[in-house]
Order: sequence, then C-alpha cells, then structure tokens
Amino acid sequence: MQNRYQEAAERAAEKFRRFVPFASKAGMIPYKSEKGQWIPSPYDGNSWWTGGFWPGLMWQFYAAKGDAFYRDEALRAEKLLTDEFRTFRDLNHDVGFMYLLSCGAHAKMTGDEQARMDTLHAASLLMGRFNPAGFIRAWNNPDRVGFAIIDCMMNLSLLFRASRETGDPRFSNAAIVHADTTLREFLRSDGSVSHIIEFDPQTGNRVREHAGQGYALGSQWSRGQAWGLYGFTLAYRNTGMERYRHAAERIAANFAAHIRPDGLTDCDFCQPETEERIDNIAGAIAACGLMELEKDTGNKTYGETALRLVDGLLSHCCDWSDRQCGLLTHCTASYHDDGAGRHTNITYGDYFLVEALAKINGTDPMLWL
Repeated sequence: MQNRYQEAAERAAEKFRRFVPFASKAGMIPYKSEKGQWIPSPYDGNSWWTGGFWPGLMWQFYAAKGDAFYRDEALRAEKLLTDEFRTFRDLNHDVGFMYLLSCGAHAKMTGDEQARMDTLHAASLLMGRFNPAGFIRAWNNPDRVGFAIIDCMMNLSLLFRASRETGDPRFSNAAIVHADTTLREFLRSDGSVSHIIEFDPQTGNRVREHAGQGYALGSQWSRGQAWGLYGFTLAYRNTGMERYRHAAERIAANFAAHIRPDGLTDCDFCQPETEERIDNIAGAIAACGLMELEKDTGNKTYGETALRLVDGLLSHCCDWSDRQCGLLTHCTASYHDDGAGRHTNITYGDYFLVEALAKINGTDPMLWL
C-alpha cells in the first residue's frame, strides 16, 4: 500500500497530466492558475523570474515516472526561455531560477550538449552581474545599482555548477564572495534574514536595508527566510564550508519556531495577528531545504520539521479537483499586494511541494546541483 506521500506524488503527476495540454496549447509558461485557467507571468513575459519552475516541475515528474509526456513539455518551455537570451534586457540575477531548472535539468537528465551550453550561457550572464565590490546585483533598475537580495543565494548554484563544468574557478569564487557578503550583511542575530540590502556600488559598503516583500522594515518575510535556509544549505553542499551550514542551521531554528500549529506558514513572521496572510510557498521551500540539511548534519529534527510542513500542506492546502489547474493553494507573492497574487495557486509553490514529495519518496534528481 502506498503511503500518503507516494499517493500525493502520484495524484500530482496525474493532475498535471490532465492540465499541461492547456498550457502547451496556449503557448505559455504558467505562472499561476485561477478560475480554472492557467495565467502567464504578470510582468516581463517569459523573462519573469519564475519561468524555470514549470519545466523544473515537468522534469521532477519525468524523473519519477519516466513518461516522455513530461519531458516534452519541459523542452517546449525551455525553448521559450532560451529565446529570452536574445532579448536580454529583462534578464537579471534570477537566471539561476530560470535556467538551472530548465536547461540545467535537461542537461543533467539527458546529457544534451546544447542544454549544457545554454546552462553555461546563463551562468555567464549571472557572472556578468557580479560587482567586485562584493555582491551580485539583483535588478536592472538604474536606481537599484547597489541592490542585492536574499533570493540570490538560490541562484549561486548556477555559478558553482559552471566552475565544475569548465574547471574555471572564477564562477565559484564570485559565488563565495556573494555568499560571504550575504552571511555578513543579511543574517541577523536571531537567525532571521533581511530581504533587500543596498550597497554602495563603488565601495561595497552597506547603505541601508529595504523592506521588500515582507510586512515592514526589519520584519521576517517568510519566503526570504526559506530562500536563506535552502540557499545556505546549497552553498554548503557546493563548497563544504562550515560557515554556510552553520548559517543554514541558524535560519532553520528561527523558521521552525514560527511554523503555525496547523503546519502552514504566515507570509511574514512579524505580521499583525489580525492580518491573515499565508504563503505556503515558503513552507514548501523550507521543507526542501530542511531535508537537505538533515542529510548534511544527520540531525533528524530537520527532517521531522520538514514532514510537519509537508503534512500541513497536504492536509489543508491542496486542490485535487479539476476546478483548478494548479495544486497548492494559499500562495502569496508579497505581503503588500504587488499584483503577483495573494492566497492563490502559484506554480513555483507547486514545484517546491512536488520537489519535497520527491525527496521523501526518493525520486528527487536534485536539479539545484
């Protein structure tokens, strides 16, 4: 008899098999689903940072099922993303999210040489954003030349991979510089992390913190905490440097202390009790990071906490019906509504839930490495 995690993974694959054709027929990369329809990214077309999660989701299903249906859909979406190389102007530090889970996954799963080269192309674009003053620039806005964000810890694996592939240490050296800056400037004494830090682009000195997608300046945006947890875990896996593992453990302890009794995750750990803001994406990301951290440390508490998060999602926030194209509900892009979705289904929430299930079930191809 299947356990609940195997059953959930099977049901997820079956549901997406029914609804993938609607995305491919529309020629889009889904960002979210609402009212029974797939909806594309709210900004920047296929250069929007979340585009890689759809092909990544398909590669997760392919790894588990071996069904070419999912592989073919991943390749369709990958082509849309590699077309963005030529437009270039909207690409930013999130090329890690976009291309590790598309071209990088393609190369890892099949050995395809063009996909490998496209992954290195993306790594070169990310490398081009490295400021030798000590950080990777996040966005392209002229008034944000010195901005770096916690999310970029997840993108660093693209640089580490490029050094392994090419034997050129410049990529990994830049990743380590950025990770060390993040460790020094983003990680707070209580184990929480900032979302946005602005640096002087000439000197690398810290200028100020910005509130970002959380509740307020100095608060704890939960998805940012999850990016930090998983991102530092990946930095440790890529380098073996203990300072990154210690950072991940500090963030994990803080995150675990803020999980709701039902296993779900508030959008910001400092939000007013009168405000109902849930972001289940944060819980799914954190579950993935915690399971990897358990492997690195042997501390079973991390795995138990991850299961608590996954159980909360499966018990309370999965829509298995055909009324909704996607799966995970109550996903929130930003505490203060930025037009990208609140308490809705968002595709990268689906991705991380499926990745978490794959880790539990032993099918995860670990696309981040």
